Amino acid sequence: MSTSPASIPPKPISEIWRPDLVALPNLTPGRRFFRWLMLGLARLICRTLLRVRYSGLDHVPRHGPALLITNHLGDADAPLLLSACRSAPEALGKVELHDFPGLGLLLRAYGVIWLHRGRPDRRALAAGSKALEEGRLLLVAPEGRFSLTGALEPGQGGAAWLALRSGAAIVPIAVSGSQNQRVYSFLRRLRRAPVALRAGEPFRLEPGLGRHADIEKGTARIMRALAELLPPDHRGVY
Repeated sequence: MSTSPASIPPKPISEIWRPDLVALPNLTPGRRFFRWLMLGLARLICRTLLRVRYSGLDHVPRHGPALLITNHLGDADAPLLLSACRSAPEALGKVELHDFPGLGLLLRAYGVIWLHRGRPDRRALAAGSKALEEGRLLLVAPEGRFSLTGALEPGQGGAAWLALRSGAAIVPIAVSGSQNQRVYSFLRRLRRAPVALRAGEPFRLEPGLGRHADIEKGTARIMRALAELLPPDHRGVY
């Protein structure tokens, strides 16, 4: 499923501009409890609606600072990733979902770092950096959207910037089989979709080439780490 970058449509650009929404969520007692409930709900969803093959979960830390880096295939990714975590991570969410009926309410209760896709969102980067400074886990999907091909698309530089700035460990977590068309097709037939989640060994990025070169090299390293955890026909441009 290799795809050349030239054949992939451009990344989306947020039409909504709401910088007032962008901040690191406060971990109030109520939010901690809600996140605990969401972890349990995610595991229940994965047990009842999916047939998940996990591997490498010992690489996923209970506490941060750490960047959990993943690919993005479909709606099932969220419960899949939460089910693999022993504590609730911070996560980036596109700002368009803030007012989305139902889902927006859940995301606001969980607390996400709202992101304006395709724009230089310094507030989101600052919030992610603060999360790592406070020793939290931060979940990032460098592709910036659902993959349109089912394989890895080019990664964007925000994850590498955060890793280089914080020095935090990076844990690659690859999911496969969770494309919407595939999962919902199984559910319509009252069957659980087989999916896989595989976590790899943590690593860190080393600076030394200059800011832009370090981010470019770091992004390539991050995306190759994800590719190594995926079947060859799902590695896309990597």
